[in-house]
Amino acid sequence: MNQSILFPDMQTWDEDKQAVLFPAQQSGALIQCLVSISELKQLSGQDIENEQQALEVFSQYRFDLEELAEELIEEEEFNAEGNIEVVS
Repeated sequence: MNQSILFPDMQTWDEDKQAVLFPAQQSGALIQCLVSISELKQLSGQDIENEQQALEVFSQYRFDLEELAEELIEEEEFNAEGNIEVVS
């Protein structure tokens, strides 16, 4: 794991995007990462019906999601909004 990318233990649900948002820090810069509910369903094989379930699944797979986000950050795979959208 690259120690220059840090992931604070924070996550929030974005109702409009139907995604869990979580921050990363690289060289002092704050990078917004997100993982969609459909990606969480695919990763976990579970049905996710609401915010609470999405956050629980995110917590269960946090390490894997952070690794995927780290790879995308290192490859500078930002979306049109300047965020990292985690896909497996």
